[in-house]
Amino acid sequence: MPIRNIPKNYRNVTGVAANSKSEGKAMYESTLERDWLTLLQFSADVERFEVQPVKVPWFDEKDKERSYTPDVLVYYRKSGHKPLLCEVKYRDELREKWLQFKPKFQAAYRLAKDRGWRFKLITEKHIRTPLLDNAKFLLPFTRRASADSELASLLLSTLTKVESYSVQELLNSIDTNPMVQAEYIPLLWYLIGTMQVGADLTQKLTMASTVWSVAND
Repeated sequence: MPIRNIPKNYRNVTGVAANSKSEGKAMYESTLERDWLTLLQFSADVERFEVQPVKVPWFDEKDKERSYTPDVLVYYRKSGHKPLLCEVKYRDELREKWLQFKPKFQAAYRLAKDRGWRFKLITEKHIRTPLLDNAKFLLPFTRRASADSELASLLLSTLTKVESYSVQELLNSIDTNPMVQAEYIPLLWYLIGTMQVGADLTQKLTMASTVWSVAND
């Protein structure tokens, strides 16, 4: 659960993201943090996460004790993957305020190590990628209550017969009628978003993107 609430901020975008993996409210203080939470929600490797998870004590240049609260603690599905305590910052801000941030981050690194976690700085280089665009596109489809089992079975069985198809080739193999294909497209995005159909999501997802059956992996 978050150990502090994020106040309204008129310089940055603040709010609460709709996120089923968050323990407590998925609060954010910038669009960069919001986008990071989107990636965590989308990732099949992430089990859950906590926003504003822990206070880290540190000492300033006058040896006065202060506290710092990292942004997110991420827990992964694989037991061998250590939890990740992370701070989300723009690279420009890190460069401009590095001397101010450094003792806080060093304290967070030590705390994470003591607890068997990892600590990492997350910047727009990690977040603002084609994967984020794909996650934003696919997540609404993954929130479907259920998928049409008959249509899904046809899509999946068609893919198991070949090594790979483009999205358009897959649809054409089922029916060349655009009206019929329109019924399958949202379902295919659902299957890709829920990792039941494979695709290279590090590249922009289009009708020309290659898709494959994860059963063939």
